[in-house]
Amino acid sequence: MSEPVSARPSVLFVCVHNAGRSQMAAAFLAHLGGDRVEVRSAGSAPAGSVNPAVVEAMAEVGIDISAEVPKVLTGEAVQASDVVITMGCGDACPVFPGKKYLDWKLDDPAGQGVQAVRPIRDAIEHRITVLLAELLPDH
Repeated sequence: MSEPVSARPSVLFVCVHNAGRSQMAAAFLAHLGGDRVEVRSAGSAPAGSVNPAVVEAMAEVGIDISAEVPKVLTGEAVQASDVVITMGCGDACPVFPGKKYLDWKLDDPAGQGVQAVRPIRDAIEHRITVLLAELLPDH
């Protein structure tokens, strides 16, 4: 018997500003996972806008995140997600029982130019590919 469509795995990416790493990760998962996964991103102290170098680096790989805006992290977003992936938000990330937590150690692209953002972007893309294989083993 196949699982109902509503059983899509949901993933929340969290970093402090929701302006770089978590935006790239969410964009890659949405791009590569399509409608098979539910994707959220948030920040414990959201910035006013997404880092322009991050927008440029993602555009180089054909993903447009120019319309994205940093969102504040809520307990509801965590509770609604199966997997919570943190990227340097430390103790600011709420922890709920029964959730799978992963902490990805990645350089912070804040204040960096596109040259510095590219290797971070590529590392995130690799991790998303591995994550998708774990979330959707039959696809």
